[in-house]
Amino acid sequence: MAYEILDRIRTPEDLRALSERELNMLCGEIRAFLLEHVSKTGGHLASNLGIVETGVALCRVLDTARDRIIYDVGHQSYVHKILTDRRAAFSGLRTFGGISGFMRPDESIHDPFVTGHASNAVSAALGLARAARLQGKNIRTVAVLGDGALTGGLAYEALNDAGASGERILVILNNNGMSIDRNVGALSRYLSGLRISPRYLRAKRRYHAVMEHLPGGRGLGAVLSRAKERFKALFLHLSFFEQMGFTCLGPMDGNDCAGMCRAIRDADRIDGPVLLHIVTKKGLGYAPSEENPEDYHGVSRFEPSLGCENGKENNFSAHFGRELCRLAAEDARICAVTAAMPAGCGLLPFREAFPDRYFDVGIAEEHAVTMASGLAAGGMRPVFAVYSTFLQRGFDELIHDTAIMKNPVVFAVDRAGLVGADGETHHGVFDIGYLSLVPGMKIWMPASFAELSRMLSAALAENRPAALRYPRGGEGEWTEDAGPDPLVRTAKGDRFTLVSHGRMWNTALAVARELSAQGISCSLWKLNCLPVPDLSGLIADAEATGQLVFLEETAENAGAYAALAPRLRGSFSCRHFSLGNGFVTHGSEQALFESLGLTPERIAAALAEEM
Repeated sequence: MAYEILDRIRTPEDLRALSERELNMLCGEIRAFLLEHVSKTGGHLASNLGIVETGVALCRVLDTARDRIIYDVGHQSYVHKILTDRRAAFSGLRTFGGISGFMRPDESIHDPFVTGHASNAVSAALGLARAARLQGKNIRTVAVLGDGALTGGLAYEALNDAGASGERILVILNNNGMSIDRNVGALSRYLSGLRISPRYLRAKRRYHAVMEHLPGGRGLGAVLSRAKERFKALFLHLSFFEQMGFTCLGPMDGNDCAGMCRAIRDADRIDGPVLLHIVTKKGLGYAPSEENPEDYHGVSRFEPSLGCENGKENNFSAHFGRELCRLAAEDARICAVTAAMPAGCGLLPFREAFPDRYFDVGIAEEHAVTMASGLAAGGMRPVFAVYSTFLQRGFDELIHDTAIMKNPVVFAVDRAGLVGADGETHHGVFDIGYLSLVPGMKIWMPASFAELSRMLSAALAENRPAALRYPRGGEGEWTEDAGPDPLVRTAKGDRFTLVSHGRMWNTALAVARELSAQGISCSLWKLNCLPVPDLSGLIADAEATGQLVFLEETAENAGAYAALAPRLRGSFSCRHFSLGNGFVTHGSEQALFESLGLTPERIAAALAEEM
């Protein structure tokens, strides 16, 4: 598709030659470009449609190769990418070998920091601002902070530091009332109270300039300023951010490109920390997305004229949600906790059926862990449903606030393993490693819906912390339940002893078939949970076959093999097929497994070579 204005934009400098009318045309064309490409590749649509004007204004007013702009969360950085040398790469967005859906410094000089998890932008921007000052560089650092990200505790720690720092940092608070689902908590209600405008700030500057040139004006101005501050303290409500030390501008229309350009210029003339509060409409410019921004936050491929389909996929998350509802109907102690992910974690039915026992804490995993532990200490049975990659932020609370007291919190660890197009920041490949370090923690690893049902019931029945980790998507060929034992042998062979768990168990079954077709028989051991008290049967089998092989969808040093290896002693060799010790890039799960040599065919071929 040809674009009248967008086709003329090669670098951010080209934006400065555009008229206000052309800027508005450009914003419309960027929305059309986003819809055209994201509908083909999948990705984050609604958030980027909503921030077009702000993204254009930032690239027009600031020097993106020198000034540092960080989008939080980075999934709202597509407009920034389009305008900073990556428009031609959008046909490969989030595909293997293509550009990332998040900010990546190794992708472009215009991306200063990785922002795949929420709430880190202000911290990073403040660090960059301090580094620039220490090196004598006069630059502006900007954190574009979604109001959903502002529900995370790290953002407040950073704002507290930044407000007192005096650094040239601009925080743009993008208030669209949404994160992925609608925002919750007192903060989302509070934001509408910020009412300091750029017009007020310009008038204030003119007032001070006049007072400077009047005889005795400086002293009179100081007296009037003190009187004004006392008046405000007595009668007016100072904003939370002003009290932190920020000069506050807004709220203003973040979908007014010319207005945003003026506001950013105003902010850039202020020394010290500035907070610009903008209001945007998530999904703007595409009617289905405007009406249902939750459905269009992250989309798979779809036909724009028809809209995306939101069928009830039968996956592990949905099955978990149904089972939790079933158990909660039988046990009034069961509660559900989420950190702003009710839809992704399958908790919408629970929210509907048991609203009094459903708690969405916002993007605040640390708080969620400790709050859930408080529920457990009070006699309830909380289940915290959370993506594996996000639970990483609650590690201290897992140990200090949960495990030490042995509080029976169940962690439903969703998206365990590779998740595809979201890449390094979202793959759930470390959870076995860090969870197995926690004393008293039991880790359940279902490979089928039937196993998830049994294991969830078992985890809730025990008086200890437990984790139930399961993958993104649906079942593979294994739909049975291997039973309650931690380690179960399902087949006896004489050449290899294969061990696996979770989704990778399906790969182990396929590897055994591949080898069997070549006349090579394998013993198959299914690992259902950790820890495993007794490894004698597995060791005996490994002694008989001579080779013990672990297949895991985890980082090499963060899986079950690493946890069990010190106890695997005997006259046999060990081989570990895993995701390695690096960070796995983005792409379809199939492409990633192939690139890592973890397909059944590649594994079977590698083992057959050892014969």
